[in-house]
Amino acid sequence: MMRVLVTGSNGQLGMSLRKIAGESHDFVFTDINDIPGQETVRLDITDKDAVMSMVCGEEKVDVIVNCAAYTNVDIAEEDSMTAELINSVAASNLAVAAKESGAVLVHISTDYVFGGDACVPYGEECGTDPKGVYGKTKLAGELAVKASGCMYIIIRTSWLYSPYGKNFVKTMRQLTSEKESLKVVFDQAGSPTFAGDLAGFIYGIIDNDMLDRSGVYHYSNEGVCSWYDFAVAIRDLSGNVCDISPCHSDEFPGRVERPHYSVLDKTRVKEVFGIRVPYWMDSLKHCIDELENTGLK
Repeated sequence: MMRVLVTGSNGQLGMSLRKIAGESHDFVFTDINDIPGQETVRLDITDKDAVMSMVCGEEKVDVIVNCAAYTNVDIAEEDSMTAELINSVAASNLAVAAKESGAVLVHISTDYVFGGDACVPYGEECGTDPKGVYGKTKLAGELAVKASGCMYIIIRTSWLYSPYGKNFVKTMRQLTSEKESLKVVFDQAGSPTFAGDLAGFIYGIIDNDMLDRSGVYHYSNEGVCSWYDFAVAIRDLSGNVCDISPCHSDEFPGRVERPHYSVLDKTRVKEVFGIRVPYWMDSLKHCIDELENTGLK
């Protein structure tokens, strides 16, 4: 049995890990805040001393799964200091602690480390070129993990959604149930990722003792779609009748340019870990069924 420290455990991926954790390993779920109904150990990962104490204390940690991130892409442009602290400094703190204790760090990163101007899926070896603060700080976090000398598995993912928290799927379900019409951009393409699938992959790495396969990997659901396609699928699977029209990104200008193409090539992760990655539509249906069966909002 391994002792597994999960950071950001009240977020989408952390909550998904909580759901499947079971008792085969000693999971310690941490976050900066508590949420009702969830057992959470408070940990500020931007505090290096607190991280060292938690990871290298009497009960040493074997694995750290860093699900914590500052993910508000627009607000990060104005709050770059906080984004840097959570996405880069905290990642460095965890990596240094992992190196000291001999733990393996599973660190979650993003498609936003790429420029988004490609026309074929991004492999792990492709050059990075983040456009905004969010992508730049996440890339800095990756580099800090690599520089620490710890054993690491960096997983880049994209378009994450789940039954928990705020995300595109839950927003579109609500909007398409309330509005007669919507516009959604069609000139940004990527691969949605069900957090339950990613959590299952991470749990499998731990449970099947594959933590020695250090490196950078891409994990998102199979297939490609635009945000427009994604919204239409959410509407249809939710049984709503809202009219959704495709539009260009410049009709909804933000503080930072979003990647126009951020599809991740998953060849390496499938070959190294011997996994099958679910198709995005199948996983979306699973998530919506879960939302409807559990009554989560």
